[in-house]
Amino acid sequence: MAQVVNMPRLSDTMEEGVVAKWLKQVGDKVEEGDILAEIETDKATMEFESFHEGTLLHIGIAEGDGAPVDSLLAIIGDEGEDISALLNGDSDGAETVEVEESSAEEAEATTAVVAIPDGVEVVTMPRLSDTMEEGTVATWLKQVGDKVEEGDILAEIETDKATMEFESFYSGTLLHIGIEEGASAPVDDVLAIIGPDGADVQAILNSLKGGYTMASSDSAPKVEAEDSPAVEEQVTEATSASNERIFASPLAKKMASDKGIDLSKVKGSGENGRIVKKDIENYKPSAEPSAPKASPVAEAPKVEAPVAKPVEIYTPVGEEQFEETKNSQMRKTIAKRLGESKFTAPHYYLNIEVDMDNAMLSRQQINAMPDTKISFNDLVLKASAMALRKHPQVNSQWHGNTTKIARHIHLGVAVAVDDGLVVPVIKFADQQSLMQIGQNVKSMAIKARDKKLQPAEMEGSTFTVSNLGMFGISEFTSIINQPNSAILSVGAIIQKPVVKNGEIVVGNTMKLTLACDHRTVDGATGAKFLQTLKTYIENPVTMLA
Repeated sequence: MAQVVNMPRLSDTMEEGVVAKWLKQVGDKVEEGDILAEIETDKATMEFESFHEGTLLHIGIAEGDGAPVDSLLAIIGDEGEDISALLNGDSDGAETVEVEESSAEEAEATTAVVAIPDGVEVVTMPRLSDTMEEGTVATWLKQVGDKVEEGDILAEIETDKATMEFESFYSGTLLHIGIEEGASAPVDDVLAIIGPDGADVQAILNSLKGGYTMASSDSAPKVEAEDSPAVEEQVTEATSASNERIFASPLAKKMASDKGIDLSKVKGSGENGRIVKKDIENYKPSAEPSAPKASPVAEAPKVEAPVAKPVEIYTPVGEEQFEETKNSQMRKTIAKRLGESKFTAPHYYLNIEVDMDNAMLSRQQINAMPDTKISFNDLVLKASAMALRKHPQVNSQWHGNTTKIARHIHLGVAVAVDDGLVVPVIKFADQQSLMQIGQNVKSMAIKARDKKLQPAEMEGSTFTVSNLGMFGISEFTSIINQPNSAILSVGAIIQKPVVKNGEIVVGNTMKLTLACDHRTVDGATGAKFLQTLKTYIENPVTMLA
């Protein structure tokens, strides 16, 4: 009997999944435990195993497409089994259903409403994460006129999580590029068109969007036809001093105009010598053999005789410039979530200075043991977990009509990556030793930088620690990582004069700042937590008692 496989919920926050890759195709034999597909969530790409045996009869979501949780993903059953009744009941997957050797009626139901010639494929902006609403084309790796094979990388696309390579699922010639490098577009907008040479691309675009004109970023496969109207629409032209035509994309032309660059002196790397964005970005004005204007100082009249003259005021000259870069999808998401936290949670901050002499000595003694290595950050994490056990109100969450106080302690550890910030979670940190905490933090930091963290490893934090001490920052404040009620900011260890036993001596201190949500953590509660935390850090032996 055929078994319906739905889009799984791979994390508690997942509402939609994207099929990154199918590892089984229609007609393949499937064993229980086989990997059916790789599915992208908002956190990571995960392998999805089959819980059934049989033949893969139907694929409901194409590679690169997204669908809500519980949508029809696939059907597994006996070879030749009639699954028409199951397909008729699947209304959500009507647009993405792909059935090998399907009937004419099924093919008609699964294709777009517009008539597209045989062999022509319209590639749309893929939904590469369930929170993605638009994508930015970072780089095109294929240009109009290039041959494309199935599996070739078409472009690099920025989502709200990362910059990802987007593969072609079709073979043919790249006939049309719908989104410029550096430009953004909503999911499902026309990204490219792939098909046989000579296809009427303009007719396809007109049928898709009712009069949609080809983007000026495209150059036709045969740009040498200078008197062709299509070429005039597709390529922005410029004229050099010698009246020679210069092919340049609109974006390149605008950038050159903004930077005062003569296009005739730029060598194009695009098709047929066309100047594109990267040519303008890589152009070095210093290579231009133009004579610079004399500065005001050089233009000052020469003094022929030692005659007293008024002192001339030097006026610097230059060009005011701004460099504008597109915000990545991850950066936009970080800005949105931190803004929501800052403007909804009433933050206040408590500062305390900790004597680190004993902690430094204790760490030195611990690290002198064989196969043992801990950091000051590990000491802070362990002390925070134990302090939270004594002050559970800090380990809480605000939920409007109720406040949830977590009886478990999951510490979020802020880790900087190239595209932003991620917060892996150390589960049940109060039950772990210093060595265990150190090993887990190191492992997750490596995964974070390699973009291999799983969703479960970034969910469920009850308290967060952010440490910038390794960058020499002595003191700072952080924005609360909601739904947490507090976040601890850890500064650098500073050597300075301190008073001990009535004498001024050289000491080592570290500043801690606790940001609290005043809805759940009152000032006195936060202060008591910091006092307990200070005791643990200044006397590490108490954490071992």
